[in-house]
Formats: sequence, structure tokens, C-alpha cells
Amino acid sequence: MRPKFATLAAAACLALNAFVVVPAPAAQMNLPALGEAEADAFSIDDERKLGEQIMRQIRPDPAVIDDPVLLEYLQGIFGRLHDAAIKLGNISPEQEEKLAWEPFLVQDTEFNAFALPGGYMGVNLGLIAAAGSRDEMASVIGHELSHITQRHIARSMVANKHQSMVTMAAMLLGLIFSAKSRNGDVPMAVVTSGQAAMATGQLTFSRQMETEADTFGQEVMTEAGFSPSGMADMFGRLEEVSRLNDSNQYPWLRSHPLTIERIAAARLRAREGKPQDPATSHITEHSLMRARARALMDTSDVALRRMQGQARLNVPLNDAQRLGALYGGARASIGLRDFDSATAMIAQAEDVLAKHAAAVAAQDSGARQPPAPPAQVVVTPRLYPIEPEVARDFALLRVEEAVARRAAPEIVAAVAALGQDRSRPALLARADAAIGRAAARDPSAGPALQESVESLQTWVALHPRDVLAWTLLSQCAEPLGQKLRAIRAEAEAHAAQGDLVGAIDRLRAGQKLTRSGKVDFVEASIIDARLRELETIRRELMKNGRDGDLP
Repeated sequence: MRPKFATLAAAACLALNAFVVVPAPAAQMNLPALGEAEADAFSIDDERKLGEQIMRQIRPDPAVIDDPVLLEYLQGIFGRLHDAAIKLGNISPEQEEKLAWEPFLVQDTEFNAFALPGGYMGVNLGLIAAAGSRDEMASVIGHELSHITQRHIARSMVANKHQSMVTMAAMLLGLIFSAKSRNGDVPMAVVTSGQAAMATGQLTFSRQMETEADTFGQEVMTEAGFSPSGMADMFGRLEEVSRLNDSNQYPWLRSHPLTIERIAAARLRAREGKPQDPATSHITEHSLMRARARALMDTSDVALRRMQGQARLNVPLNDAQRLGALYGGARASIGLRDFDSATAMIAQAEDVLAKHAAAVAAQDSGARQPPAPPAQVVVTPRLYPIEPEVARDFALLRVEEAVARRAAPEIVAAVAALGQDRSRPALLARADAAIGRAAARDPSAGPALQESVESLQTWVALHPRDVLAWTLLSQCAEPLGQKLRAIRAEAEAHAAQGDLVGAIDRLRAGQKLTRSGKVDFVEASIIDARLRELETIRRELMKNGRDGDLP
């Protein structure tokens, strides 16, 4: 069955399109530029408030996942595009300050990405799995980012003077609640009522938006260092899919219909753009992330065994393809609890990495030697270095395998192989490893747990909305007997996810514990202050009628 969130996302995207349903006067066919008075009808403050209201409903949905490795990969692409948009002047100082600029992952097999009000962007695992390269993926994300930077939702509001923010919020939230109901026909009924009013003349405005998002998106991705041909390549891939029938797996095609003009314009801009410098080329981690997305979006035994089989096939592949197949096979093997196969595939991948590095070194050394006589020249394909993230991703995968196996010695060795990596995936992997050692009854797990508590406490001080980090902090503190810290971390995880009721409940449990005996007075005072703060926020939300999931 399709995740509930998939219905919600599709309905929300269609709902946003439905705001361009009243014929606009000819004078409004030219989209207003950012900062013009027309855009003030739906201010940036209004947009942020609406986005936060929507996200409070979306975040708790199980389909919204935080896979540290994939999320870091997505944030890396999104961050480069965001920085390039600022450099090009596409993001105003007010937008940069007030909007969230937050991408998130959706566990859905469909090829889709969608922009929401307030600077939020959802990206399906199906998009990552289908994109042939990081450049292709960047083209879709750049397109959606441009919908945000060019304030297309605000422009839709301007085009339809009869719509208000209240109406828009009510429609979107109605879609959210109906999508979570048992009646699957309700969301589409709401959407259809809006679509029925759409006429041929009104499509011109949305097509202008799509053209603008294409143009700005391709410019931004080029400025960010991605190949400008990525958008043309993606459109070519989607054109083939749409021609053959997308089997309902490509909703992005339906909300962003391809036309000959869009495809031709993307190809023309790619020819005119800056080509990628071969001297800076690397084998990227995209093939690994495609495989990881496939393993996480469909966890059925059939799908995982298929990935295992692909990794075992003895077919000629280049090193990038081979590494992707082995990574996917190892991740699938972990899901199947076939740990021996996972270990063997990771070892094979490490062997490929070592041989490729040696071959690149030999190639570079040969390039510095005097040229051979013409008769002895043998033309061989140039080998490119492999990004260091690829080796890091396999090291993280080895930690996943050891933790899933609950083998304390293997966990210790896998964590040691991470070295001094201080990235978020490594930080959370070390915490998972410490918890895994405690679960495996490793008597020496205490120092690792305490180290993770301290590292995570530092991290959440800088990233207070990191739900997974707060959750792991709670799980690391509990076996150390740090009851109050564990309860407070659990409460903060609820709060970061938008569940104020759950957060307040846990903080009250912490207050009750402080009365039962010897406690950490620092933690106790923090709990008291935080409880008062969240109760004030909750009362304010209820007063304004924006309590959403609050009783």
C-alpha cells in the first residue's frame, strides 16, 4: 500500500497548483518580480507561518524518515544550490533570514520532489533511486528550489485575488487530515473540486512558472558547480518514461508536464553553459546513494534479494557501477540479516577501492614520465579518483552491519575505522554503536556511551531540532543511569517533531522524578524552565487556533 504521506504530498502539490484556477487578467500574465508590491499580498512572514503549520502535521508521519547518510547527501546538494542562489541574488536577505531552507526525505518509491511554503522541500527516495547522476538529481532539486526563491505560491495568491492565506491553510490542512483518514477518496475529491475549475487560459500562468523554475534552476545548478547538462539529461530520461507510460511511478511528470519547448530550452542552455572541468572530475558517491535509496524505499524480501543477486552477478562493470552494486547488496543483506554476505560484499568493495586508488596513482605517475615513442603509445581510458565520501560510506555501512549483528568486537573495530570523522552520520553511528554494545552486554560499553552523551549534547546545543540526535542521546543516557537527562532528551525529541503534548508529558514525568530522591539539580532546573516555556507556546497556539494536533 502507498504510504499515507504519498497521498498527502501529491494532494498538497495539486492543491498548490489549484490556487491558479481563476483566469488572471492579461496584465497579470507577466509574473511580478520579487520585492514588488504585488507579492506583499502573501508576505514572507505569512509563508513561513503556513509552512510551519503544514510541517507540524507532516513531521510525525512515519513516511518522513531521517536516514543520516542519505539526508547528508541530500543536504549537500541542496546546500550548494542554496548558496549559489544567494550568490546570484535569487534569494533576498529577508527570505534568507525568515524561511527554513529545509529539505526532508520521504520513504516513497515514486519519482517526486515538491516545494512547500516556508522554504521546505520534500524529496522522495524514488527520485534519488532513479536519478542517473548527482547532476540529474540537482536539476530537479534546483527546479523546486526556484519555485521557493521566486515565491510562486505568493504569486499564485496574487493571481487569484479571491484566495486568502486562511483559505489556503484550511485547504492544505484539510487535505492533510483527509489523507490520514481511512477514506482514500477524500483527498482526491478535495483536489478535483479545484481542478474542475481550471481552464485552458489559466494553464499559461503555471507554465510560465515552470519555465521560470527551469531557467533559474539550471542557472543555479551551473553556478553551484553541477554540470548544466544534468537538467537536459533528466528531461531526456523523463521524456522516454512519459512516452512509454510512467505506470503512476512518476508523479513529478504530472505536476511538471514535459513539453518539446521545455526539453529544447534545457538542451540549449546546457550547450551554452559552463562545461564541467575534467581535471576536477571524480567518481562520486551517487551510485552508492541510489543503491541505499532503493534498499530503504522497498524493504520487502523480494526486493532485497534482488539487490543481493545484482551484487553477485559476474558481469563487466566499471568501478563506480561495481561499488554501487556491492553497496546495495551489502545494505540489502543487512536488511535480510544475512550478515556473512554483507561482510563479504563490503570486503569486496574495499578491495575495489584499493585497486582503483593504486591504478589512479600509477596513471598519474606515468603522466609525469617522458612520453613513449609513438609506436609504443597505447591509449587507455582515463581513470578518475574516487570521492573520499565513498570509502567513508562503506565504513559507516560496516558499523551498521556490526550493530545489527550485535557483535561487540566487530562494533569496536568498525567504529575505530571511522577515524576522526566528525560528520553527523559518523556522530550518530558512534552513538548507535555504543547502544549496540550495551545491548550486546559488553561490560566495557560505558565509556563509549558517555562519550556519545557528551558529543550528542554538544551537537543538539547547536542543532536543537535534530529529532534523531535527541532520541539517541536519550538512549545513551538511560543505561548510564542518567534518568533525568534521558527523559529531557526524549521530551526534546517530541518537541522537535512538533508534538508539544508528548514533550510536556515527558517533562512532567521528569519533574515527578526530581521529587523522588537524589537528582541532578542542573537537569532538574532545565526541565522546569523548559516545561514552562513549552506550556506557554502551547497556550499561544491554542489561543490563535493553530494548535493542529493539540487537543
